[in-house]
Amino acid sequence: MSFSRREFMQVLAVATAGGMALNHKDLLAGHHGAAQRLYDVPKFGNVSFMHFTDCHAQLTPVYFREPNVNLGVAEAVGRPPHIVGEQLLKFYGMKPGTPEAHAFSYLDFSQAAKTYGKVGGFAHLATLVKQIKASRPHALLLDGGDTWQGSATSLWTNGQDMVDACKMLGVNMMTPHWEFTFGAKRVQEVVEKDFKGHIEFLAQNVKTTDFEDLVFKPYAMREMNGVQVAVIGQAFPYTPIANPRYMVPDWTFGIQDEHMQKVVDEARSKGAQVVVVLSHNGMDVDIKMASRVRGIDAVLGGHTHDGMPAPVIVKNSGGQTLVTNAGSNSKFLGVLDFDVRGGKVQGYQYRLLPVFSNLIAADKAMDAFITQVRAPYKAKLDEKLAVTEDLLYRRGNFNGSWDQIICDALMEVKGADMAFSPGVRWGTSLLPGDTITYEKMMDQMALTYPATTLTEFTGEQIKGILEDVADNIFNPDPYYQQGGDMVRVGGMAYDISPNAKNGSRINNMSLKGKPIDANKKYKVAGWASVQEGTQGEPIWDVVSGYLRDKKVIKGVKINTPKVVGMGNNPGMVI
Repeated sequence: MSFSRREFMQVLAVATAGGMALNHKDLLAGHHGAAQRLYDVPKFGNVSFMHFTDCHAQLTPVYFREPNVNLGVAEAVGRPPHIVGEQLLKFYGMKPGTPEAHAFSYLDFSQAAKTYGKVGGFAHLATLVKQIKASRPHALLLDGGDTWQGSATSLWTNGQDMVDACKMLGVNMMTPHWEFTFGAKRVQEVVEKDFKGHIEFLAQNVKTTDFEDLVFKPYAMREMNGVQVAVIGQAFPYTPIANPRYMVPDWTFGIQDEHMQKVVDEARSKGAQVVVVLSHNGMDVDIKMASRVRGIDAVLGGHTHDGMPAPVIVKNSGGQTLVTNAGSNSKFLGVLDFDVRGGKVQGYQYRLLPVFSNLIAADKAMDAFITQVRAPYKAKLDEKLAVTEDLLYRRGNFNGSWDQIICDALMEVKGADMAFSPGVRWGTSLLPGDTITYEKMMDQMALTYPATTLTEFTGEQIKGILEDVADNIFNPDPYYQQGGDMVRVGGMAYDISPNAKNGSRINNMSLKGKPIDANKKYKVAGWASVQEGTQGEPIWDVVSGYLRDKKVIKGVKINTPKVVGMGNNPGMVI
């Protein structure tokens, strides 16, 4: 059986129409040369970047289910990444049942995951990076952030496992977000000691609160094949809102379009023929920024965990900008090539390569490092808490089965009427029949402010909280979308109208069939408060105890709100 280059590129979900269905069994049986051809990206141009983002400290291969709800509002309706399921396959010309359909959609997830195996893992990613680098020795490897946080070992090592892994991987430059939840002092320690001479830590939008001095380098310049290129860093602009302000008390953030334009112009004035922004804004914010700032050739984005098979091309006063996003959990590696002649970009090639760990051999050195760094914690990581008969996942605008387990545990253990759990996007998946180990539980809650709480709120206050979060997600202006996904709610039912005005999106709140009384107080359990000094049992103690008690998880009833006015939205399949 032989495969042409064209067929394999279609498997990788590049921007081509009509992906061809390949024989999974032959492919995964290790058919001679198949994997090599699968990841054979043709040489193109003379300037190259490799990009990964939002790996959330996942050093080993994982399962990760893409969302079935990723709603777009206003101008974002029907625009990638707000297309899911079969609509997504049609948009990109992918065939159902192919590796690309599994990589980029939630469709038939459990069965497809059994067919294709786990994704990501730094040892497999390292092999792919080396393979791409072999044909592009000039390529820069860019890390879009959310790298040090998201696993038990990163939490227990204060992010050191990921810092060392990224140096070994050969990262050249990075920009941050969840890194800041280790605190400003820790971030500066890594930048000044571990990264010095190895990795550029870039952020044009992080300044001191007193004199507005830049805290980190705004950009870095390199030469590739005689072409000057600039990479500008854009840290997550709403860090002090989405995460605890007290962890970065002396720094300001923000999108900072005007300053971005100045940095772009400065880089151009110094001879940059290619300008790339390494961003952690999120896809919709990047698209708006690209329409307002001229002179950026491409935005390699992160934060919203969107695996984008092809760039969105954004027109602006200076021409056009490519905007991409490279998924999460080290599941993808983006490869962007530019053909630069006469001082200008004449063409480009983009590939977003799924990292199927069954198809890519583990890099021996990285594999040995991962084994070593995990060894002191292996017994705890492997502790068996329960078995799941359900598919466990998190990703989606409103809720997931993992989130529901957290809410159920909070309500049962805390004796609460309802529970709130933050709508973070990170968290790996488990297939039916899998063992829930301590490590897989920690994939859902490994953060530095884990305290659980039990608070009395009135019905009016509860509505206010939900309205605020909803506006963070569904404000028609992406520059006001400051959060993750919707807070996960256990116990209480409600309707949500994403297209309604602020203050009018949340309606028909009820508890056990009875309407929520605006003046009555209710016991609400929660965790991950951004308020300084919050005390309480860590969330992992609450949930691990709950799982040990249950032993088997089955029939999880996901508490999803009734979504109003979005019936034809291609970003939702419920």
